Amino acid sequence: MHLTQQEADPIGAISASPIVAIGAALALALAIVMSWLHWSEVGSPPAAVVAILLVAAAGVAATLSAAPARAPFTTERLWLVVTLSVGAAIAEYISTIGSNRYLYDDFGPAVIGMLILSLAPYCTWVSAALAGVLASVVLTILVIGASPYTVVDAPIPALVAVSSAPVLTLSAAAAGYSYGIIAETLAWQREANRAALQRDAELRAGLARSVQQSRVSVLGQEVLPFLAGVMTAERISVADADRARELAEALRRALRAGLESTWLDDLAAKVRESRGVDTIIKDPLGAAAGLSADQRSALTALISWLGDAERSTLIRAVLTTDDEHGERGTITLVTEAGASPPTRRELDRFVAVARSVGMHAVSTSTRENVRVELNYDVE
Repeated sequence: MHLTQQEADPIGAISASPIVAIGAALALALAIVMSWLHWSEVGSPPAAVVAILLVAAAGVAATLSAAPARAPFTTERLWLVVTLSVGAAIAEYISTIGSNRYLYDDFGPAVIGMLILSLAPYCTWVSAALAGVLASVVLTILVIGASPYTVVDAPIPALVAVSSAPVLTLSAAAAGYSYGIIAETLAWQREANRAALQRDAELRAGLARSVQQSRVSVLGQEVLPFLAGVMTAERISVADADRARELAEALRRALRAGLESTWLDDLAAKVRESRGVDTIIKDPLGAAAGLSADQRSALTALISWLGDAERSTLIRAVLTTDDEHGERGTITLVTEAGASPPTRRELDRFVAVARSVGMHAVSTSTRENVRVELNYDVE
């Protein structure tokens, strides 16, 4: 399960973003308070200040990296935060080198663990655990270097265990959370997908009956009476020939609509029938069929949400490819605003979800319409 909560549950990850800011603030407060409490051991005040500044930088990097507008969170961002926080621990070691009598009052291990734990919704359990282990290796080296100056007569392994405990404990908690939430989310999604597939089969059956009824309607109401009239007529006129061509074209259109229909056309039909919002899909190349399951879910959620009669009176979706090789796709959604058009804050949530599933999303809104453009790589 090499997934993150952000990948498996984008909405839940958006809700968890304030936790990162809280964790960063607590880590900075801890660094300041602990530095003040053992200031008598500080031999290099500039290094102590640098340590606090590095903690602040790590917190800012974590907060900005986990912001919904910058989704998805990548492993590189985790390592940036861990590197800055480990750098703070090293700077703290330098500031107290030769006079660090008690290792338990160093803030480095706790700060590293707190930042890793706050980023748990955005990391895989493997990356969280690995970050804790590697950080503890660096801390072990620092403990070995500081052990000759401690007033506690204890073996080095005991000092290492005490110093590494906060990092290993908090990173293990982060890994456990990531593993557990992914397992629960995937189990829930399997049940939801099973129900969705059943509903989709019923919907497609209904649409198939609708297409079949349209064909039968063309045959029963127009084609068959026309054929009966032609068969009993003595001569076939030019008007009869023109009428035959019109009926043939109508039947051909009905057949083509059934063959070329995609899941996106089915969704548009459902929005039109259940919400009364006219939904137009322009997908001449059938690009909707090439979207991944997560991208389909994000697009379905956005169209369904915009398809409320209060938010929109018309939805128009155009799917195109941007380059000659067809490796880059674009989905442009334009809606005409209803009585209660979407707010910018509401749109940003759907934009964040789209970004978390590999789409570059940009949205603009006015009193008259809403425009959302989604760009993605065609697999």
